[in-house]
Amino acid sequence: MAGNWHIRQAALAVRRGGIIAYPTEAVYGLGCNPWGADAVYRILSLKRRDPDKGLIVVAAEIGQLDGLVDFSGDFDVAAVTASWPGPVTWILPALAQVPYWLIGSHRGIAVRVSNHPAIRALCLKTGPLVSTSANPAGAAPARSCARVRCYFGNRLDYILPGRVGQLCVPTEIRNAVTGARIRAAG
Repeated sequence: MAGNWHIRQAALAVRRGGIIAYPTEAVYGLGCNPWGADAVYRILSLKRRDPDKGLIVVAAEIGQLDGLVDFSGDFDVAAVTASWPGPVTWILPALAQVPYWLIGSHRGIAVRVSNHPAIRALCLKTGPLVSTSANPAGAAPARSCARVRCYFGNRLDYILPGRVGQLCVPTEIRNAVTGARIRAAG
């Protein structure tokens, strides 16, 4: 895992409204404060990503999702929490105040409580983070700092060095309300 100095630098960039790249369970991700519209729209622009798709938010612990997820919604909370911390992203009912740039054209919000040490260390310092693969739309997701630099050059505020997890493909995504598998793992 990246050293404490690197974690502090990445967290500082996030707190200043910046965009960072960081290792996740399978690929490098781009992240920022999920409530920071300017930073989120910078990520969407860098990736050439349609804002209607919405974004994933990662956290170190379930309490960091307060203000984003309606936990009183009609879904099996035990099934969701049993998979966390871990590499499963769930689409859960979003609270009314969740901004469009996070949910896009959807009613739910995609969230994950990660077990990746870099994500956990970052989120303990910053709170939850946007997490979208570090690649322009249509390109293969970056799995290294070098690939992130090839894609984005100096347009990011910080790249956190570290190793991606052992997954070969991005995390599984499930809809907690419908039970549908949106994206399969490995």
